[in-house]
Amino acid sequence: MSVTALSPDRRQGAVSEEEWKLRVDLACSYRLVEHFGMADLVFNHITAKLPYKVDGKEVFLINGFGRHYTEITASNLLRVDIDGTPLDEDDYPVNGPGYVIHSAIHGARPDARCIIHTHSRAGCAVAATQEGLIPLDQQSLQFHDRIAYHELEGMATDLNERERLVADLGDRNAMILRNHGLLTCGRSVPEAFRRIYYLERACRLQMEVMASGMKPARPPAHVAEHTAQQWEKGAANIGTVDPIEWPALVRMMERKDPSFAN
Repeated sequence: MSVTALSPDRRQGAVSEEEWKLRVDLACSYRLVEHFGMADLVFNHITAKLPYKVDGKEVFLINGFGRHYTEITASNLLRVDIDGTPLDEDDYPVNGPGYVIHSAIHGARPDARCIIHTHSRAGCAVAATQEGLIPLDQQSLQFHDRIAYHELEGMATDLNERERLVADLGDRNAMILRNHGLLTCGRSVPEAFRRIYYLERACRLQMEVMASGMKPARPPAHVAEHTAQQWEKGAANIGTVDPIEWPALVRMMERKDPSFAN
């Protein structure tokens, strides 16, 4: 299919109900990342792949570079194809590193419908350690032996880095970009957000334990693996593609500032 370039004030009502729902969820995820202290000024990106192709090319939604996360709405998210061509009219451009990182994963992983990348303080702190993430509690253990690592190559503006990034990620859904930040993937926006929330929480916990000077208690490997599998199988109503906590998070943001749904 082909699409008509739309300005922000024309997008609502001009897209399908399915796309609009995806836009609202994605805009909400931007607000939640800011709410939980994971944002970095106007940098970083959260993307969601659209359910259609344009001229045979995959298309995903991304924030306009320069908008603060509190300014992101369902209407002002931009469509960009897998080759980096913007499909909408807007005063804000598509961020170069955002395109490099997200296009690489969206292009290689059909299951990665949503990708979240952050530069949080705790995430960058763990990314700056040689050992990387050390899962220390029940929530953190969902990442036991399930974290990918990618070495820093400088700012992600080199298209050639995409091949190495995808190879390092493999089939995993959480990655630490060393000396850089965190990244999670999901089959839906809620699933990707749940992963970044708990990955960030794991990093904060690890840094607090390290700062205490006390020796961390690490569970046995068989317990760690069992707990990780419980997360994957949705034990205790945790949920997977549609996490149980997502509707409550959306309601919270609606009370705080419902403009994300505009």
